[in-house]
Amino acid sequence: SKKKGLSFEEKRARMMEIFFETKDVFQLKDLEKIAPKEKGITSMSVKEILQSLVDDGMVDTDRIGTSNYFWAFPSKALHARKRKLEELESQFAESSQKKEALQKNIEKSKIGREDSAERAALLEELATLRQKKEQLRAEIDKYRECDPDVVEEMRQTNQVAKEAANRWTDNIFSIKSWAKRKFGFEESRIDKGFGIPEDLDYID
Repeated sequence: SKKKGLSFEEKRARMMEIFFETKDVFQLKDLEKIAPKEKGITSMSVKEILQSLVDDGMVDTDRIGTSNYFWAFPSKALHARKRKLEELESQFAESSQKKEALQKNIEKSKIGREDSAERAALLEELATLRQKKEQLRAEIDKYRECDPDVVEEMRQTNQVAKEAANRWTDNIFSIKSWAKRKFGFEESRIDKGFGIPEDLDYID
């Protein structure tokens, strides 16, 4: 059967074993040679595994001259685990307090909402009143056109439209007058050529 490869966490654990067992300081190139032989970690993944351990504060690193050196001691790892445990315990305690507070709020909110004939009747009345409200709203909308404010708004809109229409009518008459003078066209020919109604006039 095909041999199963190591998981990411297994590789991290085995990399830490190298440091703990040797208590030595290494360069990346050293670990890329040692890890495959002694711990079954492929040389191509050594850099990634090492960086993840550095990022988590489990492996120390320092640059000396042009080279980077890596090391880790069991005592530091133990302290790191203790800190992590304390952090998790603090988060757990905080979450427990929040859960307890939420539970109390839930219980408090249930007071007065217990199922009863009176509550059922009140809910039914509420539903009826909401339906009545919607009917009244629809009735109001039906007579909205009689609202003085709406009528005034429509009047102003009509006035603006009327003024705009008369402006364009004036422009058309001016162009027709210019065309008659410039080219000597008959008015009926201009109207026909440009689709202008013969009875075009200003709106009173």
